[in-house]
Amino acid sequence: MKRLPQAPHAVVFDCDGLLVDTEVCWTRAETKLFAAHGHDFGPEQKALVIGRTLGAAGDSMAEYFGRPGAGPELAAELLGLVREELAGGADALPGALELVKACAAAIPVAVASNSPRELLETALESSGLAQYLPVSFAADEVAEAKPAPDLYLAACSALGADPREAVAFEDSATGIAAARAAGMYVVTVPSLGHSSLDHDWLATSLDDAELVLWASGLGRQAGT
Repeated sequence: MKRLPQAPHAVVFDCDGLLVDTEVCWTRAETKLFAAHGHDFGPEQKALVIGRTLGAAGDSMAEYFGRPGAGPELAAELLGLVREELAGGADALPGALELVKACAAAIPVAVASNSPRELLETALESSGLAQYLPVSFAADEVAEAKPAPDLYLAACSALGADPREAVAFEDSATGIAAARAAGMYVVTVPSLGHSSLDHDWLATSLDDAELVLWASGLGRQAGT
């Protein structure tokens, strides 16, 4: 693995499955939707939708269900189910709150999420992370969502950071592709345990001891 950047200009986080345990909510919703259409839901099916926008997930499900053109209908159905699941709240994943607070205390931070704005705000508020991440971009706020680089480029621009000097935290192949396209250093924390995902730095969770040490030293490394 490459050495963690010692003085990055900014850090941009994905949200679902990386900072907030929303994947449980999404998986329950996806399981219900697949069952309603006569299909089982397991790792193979999860791989079709994880990290994608609602629209892209709808198109993937339409193809899988053999229902060409039904993508928008399925995406709307999934949105309703996810909204119901998230209504009960979602928790920050282990180490997320501490890592975000440490980074935010030293350098500019933001969120770049493939979720629509309403779901992103719900996740950040319910997890207690919103106050530390006032800058965020959702999939419905850029021309092209992940795997295009737009979300990461927008976040870096808002933070006044050169993407080549910024760090992205991701958990899915779709998000990693977006960060790569933006030219960022990528820390990968796989939500499905896939250690084969592309990365500059690979961790099993955000409370990884070396990540914690790195984040705690960012201010000193940056000379602030």
